[in-house]
Order: sequence, then C-alpha cells, then structure tokens
Amino acid sequence: MDLKLDDDELNTCVQCGLCLPHCPTFRVTGDESMSPRGRIHLMREVQLHNAPVTPEVVSSFETCVQCRGCEPACPSSVPYGHLMERTRETLADEGIMTPRWQRLGMKPLAHPKLLATGTKFLSVAQRLNLVPKRLGISAEVPFRQAPLEVSGTDVLMFTGCVMDAWQRDVHQAGQTVLEAAGFGVTPTGDLAPCCGALHAHAGLANDTRSLATSMMAALSQAHFADVPIVVDSAGCGAQMKDYGHLLGTAEAEAFSSRVFDISEFLADHLDKLPRGTPIAERVAIQDPCHLRHVQRVHLATRKVLEVFVDDLVELDDDGLCCGAGGAYSIMQPVLAGQIRDRKVEAIDAKSPDLVASSNPGCSMHLGAAGVPTVHPMELVARAIAG
Repeated sequence: MDLKLDDDELNTCVQCGLCLPHCPTFRVTGDESMSPRGRIHLMREVQLHNAPVTPEVVSSFETCVQCRGCEPACPSSVPYGHLMERTRETLADEGIMTPRWQRLGMKPLAHPKLLATGTKFLSVAQRLNLVPKRLGISAEVPFRQAPLEVSGTDVLMFTGCVMDAWQRDVHQAGQTVLEAAGFGVTPTGDLAPCCGALHAHAGLANDTRSLATSMMAALSQAHFADVPIVVDSAGCGAQMKDYGHLLGTAEAEAFSSRVFDISEFLADHLDKLPRGTPIAERVAIQDPCHLRHVQRVHLATRKVLEVFVDDLVELDDDGLCCGAGGAYSIMQPVLAGQIRDRKVEAIDAKSPDLVASSNPGCSMHLGAAGVPTVHPMELVARAIAG
C-alpha cells in the first residue's frame, strides 16, 4: 500500500534508538512496535516493500499518542509527527482506521449549538453517575456558563470547541490577564469554532483542512488583519501553527505566524502586568506535549509563572507525556492509564499543592486521577486579583 509518505522524510530515520526513552508507549510496554523507530520501520515495510497492513500493524499506528516527544531527541530531525499524521490519513481514507462512530462523534466540534446541546446532556448524565470515569472527562462538565464579552480588538483569543464548552472559566481567566496587561480582547466564539486538532489526530485530514480554511477566512477579515491570535490550549495552538504545512500556502504560513500561546505572548509583556499577591501554594509545572515538543515555547510558561508563584517546581521526567493525547484516553484507555501512572508518580515525588497545565486534555486526564490541575492563567489571574 502507498502510505503517500515522502521517501526522503521516511529515510531520515537511521534507526538509532535515541527516541526510545522519550516514547511513552515504549516506556510502558517495552514493545519495539510501539516505539517511533518500530513504527517508522513498519511504515517503510508497507510503503516500500508492500507489506500487508495487518491488524498488528494498524494497532501499532493506532496506539501512538502523537506526543512527538521523540522529535526533539532525534539527531536526524525525523519529522515523525507529520509521518504519523499522513499514515493515519491514508489508512482512514481507506476505511482501515478511525471507525464511523468516531467520525460521527467528532461532527459536533464544528457546530457550536450542537456541541452546547450535547454538553448539557453530558452534564446531566454525569450528575446521574452515568459517565464512566475511565473516559477521563472533567470532574464536572458545566451545564451553563457565562458568555465571554468583547473588550477590544488588540488581540483575538481563540476559544475553540470542547474547551469553550467545558472549560470556559480558563478563557475567562486568560481574558482577565490579557486585559490587565492593557489589551482589548475579542473572543473568537462561534466565528471560529474548531481548529481541527482532534480531526488531525484521527487521520481526518480533509476535515482538518476544511476547518483550517474556514478559520483562516473568518480570522483574516479586514478588521482582523494582522491582529495577534492568542491561544490558551496547547493542542489548538500547535495545530494552528501548523496550518502552513497542512495547507502548503503562503496565506496559511502568514496566518500561522500570527498565532501565539498565551504564555508565549504574555512573556513579552510582563512589564505591563500588575504583580498583585503571589501564589503561596507549591506549584508543579506539567508541560503539555504540544507546547513542549511541537511549539517548543514551554519556557514561556515558567517566565510568566515565576513572577506570580513563590514556590514553582519542575518535574524530573523530562517532559514525558501524561497519556491524554487528544481523544487518546478515550480510544486507548488502558495504555493512557498506564502512561498517566508514570506521570502521577513524577508529580507525587514533588508533593505539589497544584499542578499547572495549559492543555484541556491533560488537565482532564490528570484530574480524573485525582491530580489538582489548574491552567497557568488561572494562577496569574488569581495573583493579580490579590
């Protein structure tokens, strides 16, 4: 089968194995087929030698968290994330991966009213104890939330789909901090309801491209031209910064250049923020993979938080994945749980009162294991408020 991979990109891997310690699925299984090196070997066998796509091969690709922790560790700069995305796209197009029920379950993400209705049903079901805890959903999905208000047009704040439906309080905190720094904020809301990150993870590249094109059109109108787009979800930010590669156009590259993680943006404007009262609790930083390994702007989180938190500590796991991986915790609950167990051990070793994480999937997945997670902007907003 032609996986439609670039042979030059595929052959950059020299099978050295330096990626192995940084791969969460290899760490918990010891199985070579669940490592970046093993998965690339299978890609080569399928594409270059017409090896059959057996259930075992499909399982190898499906069980990848797509954390991309292997990329910074790779001396050959193998574009593993793009290889895996293209492989999943091909297998999904062939009907081998991403079952119909999963595709249908993702439809509401681009339709805010449908997502809001589904969220209300989920909220009620959760209160009736009808939602399995293994799904790693927020401890309390809100039934109703206060709307976000426009305060100016200095920055666009991307609110997204699931995060806006389930964690709008994080957006409210982020907007509070941006406004405290003197920026007028326009929440994107229904104007740009979904970035396509979860679709990309699932191999639904056509849907991802469609969502990216719609978002670019909506957020590049004349009155928004050149306005920075600030994102408080690491996964969404990584996806939006990748639109240039996804669409392969100069317009997409220009759009991506306007996208900033909220800590990345605020790190350049710390002098504008009031100091307030520093947070007294011991806070551990948990780097979402798409902030650390893909965007590679995780140091900005520290630059911001060290101003507002007195006792800020690092985990000793070199940024190993927590196992959330978008919808991974739902699709692969056993592996996701085993990966999370390692992360919880690293957290417990530091005995923090709170864990700061800037990705909704990570916070929900860790929260389901009893880890008290907060978004960095919630801490900053609290400190500023005194």
